[in-house]
Amino acid sequence: MAAKLDSKLVIAISSRALFNLDDSHEVYENEGLEAYSRYQVEREDIPLEPGEAFPVVHKLLRLNEQLDGDSDVEVVLLSRNSADTGLRIFNSIEHHKLAITRAAFCGGESPWRYINAFNCHLFLSNEAEDVRHALDNGVAAATLVSNKGGAMECDELRFAFDGDAVIFSDEAERVFKTQGLDAFTASEKASAHDPLSGGPFKAFLGALHSLQQAFPATEAPIRTALVTARSAPAHERVIRTLRAWDIRIDESIFLGGLNKTEFLKAYQADVFFDDQPSHCESASPHIATGHVPHGVAND
Repeated sequence: MAAKLDSKLVIAISSRALFNLDDSHEVYENEGLEAYSRYQVEREDIPLEPGEAFPVVHKLLRLNEQLDGDSDVEVVLLSRNSADTGLRIFNSIEHHKLAITRAAFCGGESPWRYINAFNCHLFLSNEAEDVRHALDNGVAAATLVSNKGGAMECDELRFAFDGDAVIFSDEAERVFKTQGLDAFTASEKASAHDPLSGGPFKAFLGALHSLQQAFPATEAPIRTALVTARSAPAHERVIRTLRAWDIRIDESIFLGGLNKTEFLKAYQADVFFDDQPSHCESASPHIATGHVPHGVAND
């Protein structure tokens, strides 16, 4: 019987997100594809250094060790490299003892078209165009914009999410953008009992929640937080929406417009997802940050 991934949490990652390929990418930009290929082949036995998403991937794969031998988390490599130049990447995966066995090397083409074939819940990349294609095809995706990887010291994996246009749709945010704060507050108060529609990260958050259920509540190695600019009374609709979805978030931080960065540092987020470029820019020097190019803020 053929192996299937439909019962797993599947994360797709680009090679530049997993490893630091800055030097070889500079060769490609300045000298072209042939020089890049030669550079990678000549160094295929030299392991690459971890990239900004490496700590998150490492912690995700470690979850399988805590699930009584069940491999419920799968990480798939999606790369614009050819298989020839990608050999260095697979050698680096082996060097760093990452349990990644599946990959698509696309020879210069965008790899996003394999995302649904692999049943991916999340795609992390440095290529904004690939990320937009993934979002358009219904998969949670983010462009990694930071130079800061997550912490490796602790086994617990901490995800932080913005709300509107990330976990939720951008319907409320559109009111804020077009009509202002007072109209937004009045609208959310009036709609407090009407659940928001799901955003691009709803399914991924649901998959994380399901994985958390495999552990005793006080021992789950995954922790989630909502970090939102909302404040009371706009909090109620969010709480009732998550209740209607039957999804638990461990921490909810309603900031009323305060800068998110210090709160993300206090929460010790491994990775943070937000649709607002300004929020990503603020957080990126301190936290591994994924920009979600979705919703009215990115029109």
